[in-house]
Amino acid sequence: MFGLFFVILFTPGVSEFICTSSDLEMSYTFCDSTAHAFMFNLTPCSTMNKSVWKAALTWIPRSDIHFLKIVFNVWYDGAKALVWKELLCSGADDEYSVCGTLKGETLVSTFDIKGSRIKFPKGNYSVVVQGFSDDSEDNMLLCLNFTMIVKRDAF
Repeated sequence: MFGLFFVILFTPGVSEFICTSSDLEMSYTFCDSTAHAFMFNLTPCSTMNKSVWKAALTWIPRSDIHFLKIVFNVWYDGAKALVWKELLCSGADDEYSVCGTLKGETLVSTFDIKGSRIKFPKGNYSVVVQGFSDDSEDNMLLCLNFTMIVKRDAF
């Protein structure tokens, strides 16, 4: 039941099928109309696995990353379920490898996503991930809209 999605995203506005297994389907699109140089890899492609998801990211940002706030908006079957904001880079004592990446540099990073420990109820999820270069959330660096379909309950 292990899957892998590995995609280089260059086309804005086009929904791409990313990952499928017996219990999960994932796809994505960019929120804006600008092309991006972006690659994301995630294993396993399953909500039933109790281990941590392993993620790898390759991205060429269009501006310097001295400040980076990530905002996750999650909808479950059409209802807003979660808003989570995380300051990754503030310009001082930053611990993440993304911090300090300059415009046009290739950022390569691997990390764990511990959300796979959550038991996702069957249904349709929409996860909008936005990256901002300021605390006011006016200057967006990146925006991805992931669709996740959980085909069966994990309970």
